[in-house]
Amino acid sequence: MDVKTILAKRKRIVQREMLKQIGSGKPKILWDMMKDYPQRGGKFLRPALIMITCEAFGGKPKKATLTAAAYEMFQDWILIHDDIEDKSDERRGKPCLHKMHGIPLAINAGDALHGLMWRTLLKNKKVLGEKKTLRVMEEFADVITKTTMGQTMELYWVENNIWDVSEKDYYKMIGLKTSPYTITHPCRLGAIIAGKSEKTINAFNAFGDALGKAFQIQDDVLNLIADESKYGKEIAGDLYEGKRTLILIHLLRSCTKSEREKVIKILSKRREDKKKSEIRYILRLMHSYGSIDYAVSQARRYAVKAKRLFNRINIPEGRAKKELEAIIDFVVEREL
Repeated sequence: MDVKTILAKRKRIVQREMLKQIGSGKPKILWDMMKDYPQRGGKFLRPALIMITCEAFGGKPKKATLTAAAYEMFQDWILIHDDIEDKSDERRGKPCLHKMHGIPLAINAGDALHGLMWRTLLKNKKVLGEKKTLRVMEEFADVITKTTMGQTMELYWVENNIWDVSEKDYYKMIGLKTSPYTITHPCRLGAIIAGKSEKTINAFNAFGDALGKAFQIQDDVLNLIADESKYGKEIAGDLYEGKRTLILIHLLRSCTKSEREKVIKILSKRREDKKKSEIRYILRLMHSYGSIDYAVSQARRYAVKAKRLFNRINIPEGRAKKELEAIIDFVVEREL
């Protein structure tokens, strides 16, 4: 199955619903900014998982549309804030919102989109009923909390110049920041909307944790080796931002003492003070010590685990299940 076609089909539906829910208003600049990231593109993986999981359990995908649109709003408002926190330059092939309009206006637009997310979810009462709507909103509250917990860990390491971060620390961080909001909760939401039992809903927890970790590790790899013309974000941005990735953790424990000291000295600099030659030096070391290959192997290990856990979930056979299986492979094999 062509995953890009699978995602594109849902993307058209969700993007249209998002823009409908955002609407228009004054001051015009605010609504223009709220529509900016939603209109830039992206894979729309998370809302697609909501709709496909719902369909896989016999639910009507149309009933999942508002929730999927609200989830992509969640994705976009946290990206606006995340880009500011990470001092990023690019998002989806264009300058970040705060680079275009300044930090105060970008934060404000993110806050406004956050509010619209909750308003969109409240409209589910006519589609899902009050009880299920509250259950969906509870799920959103849980995933937002977990995501910010993981983000706090990562930001704290960078802001406080902490370098003794272990693989266990890294996995704990992405187990909060990435897995819940990328895989686990979208699948849980689809199952909730389809009316499945708590046992079935909870069956996605371990699967989502494993696949989310595979997704994040692969994302870290792509940040260093992807084709910049296709990637849509700055190549090696994680090094400029000083992020503690699995690749960097492997390098710091594998290289010589003098190399480690030099790498830490470079990465401890402010983003604007880091030279391209210094970033290239770290990249050469990562290739030399097999740190990127190591990360790829770990991503595949988690993907294999995710497949095994997925097969234990009692999902009816059909096209939607096959689409979910294709997405599992896409997460690790993707080049974008």
